[in-house]
Amino acid sequence: MSGLLTTPPEVLGPTRREVVVVEGRTFLIERPTDTAATLEPVGGAAGRYLPYWVDLWPAARMLAKWIVRQQWQAGTRALEVGCGLGLPGVAALSMGLRVTFGDCDSTALAFASRNARLNGLADFETLQMDWNDPPDVRFPLILASDLIYEERNVAPVVALVGRMLADDGVCLLTDQDRPPSAGLRRRLAEAGLAFTTRLLRAGEPGGRRAKGTLYRITRSAG
Repeated sequence: MSGLLTTPPEVLGPTRREVVVVEGRTFLIERPTDTAATLEPVGGAAGRYLPYWVDLWPAARMLAKWIVRQQWQAGTRALEVGCGLGLPGVAALSMGLRVTFGDCDSTALAFASRNARLNGLADFETLQMDWNDPPDVRFPLILASDLIYEERNVAPVVALVGRMLADDGVCLLTDQDRPPSAGLRRRLAEAGLAFTTRLLRAGEPGGRRAKGTLYRITRSAG
C-alpha cells in the first residue's frame, strides 16, 4: 500500500459502538455497522484501495489481549502502525503508554482518535504515514496487527520496523498465520531483525474465533 488516503465518509454508512472485552477489561469501539458493504474499492493514490481498517480483525484482538497482560513502564512511547479502529492502541493507552496512532488513511485515524476518547483516554497523537516512505522517527515500542494480509505488504512493513524501531526497542506484530507470514520471517532475518514467536488465540463472544502468531521483533537477539 502506498500514498496518503482518505476513505470518503459516504462510503462508511451508519456506525455502531461495540463493547469489546479484553482480559476482563471493557472497551468501546465505534465502527461502521455494515462492514461487508464498506469493504468495496474506493479511490486512492493507486486508483484502487480497499479500506480493510473498517473491520475489527482477530489479530487486533490478539494484540490487545497480549498488551493488557503485560507490565509496562508508564509513559512509554508506542506507535500503532496501520491502526485502523485502534483497539491495540486503546488497550496500550489504558495501560499507561503514550500512543501515536499511525495509518495511511485519515478517516481511520479519526476513528482511532474517537475510540480513544470514547474510553476516556487522551494521551495520544495521530500520524498519517505511508508505509513505503515512513518518517525518520523512532519508537521504543511498535504495535502492528494483521498488516501482512498481502505479500506486497511484507517488505514495506519490515523496512518500516527497521527504520522506526529504537535501538533497544521491541515491535509486537500479530498475524493470523496468513500465507505471507513465511515471507515475513525470511525478510526479518535478511534485515538483521531478530524475532521470537508465540501462539495466540482471540475472538468475539459467540462469534469468530481465530488463532495466530505474535512476533516479538528486536534489533538483536538480546
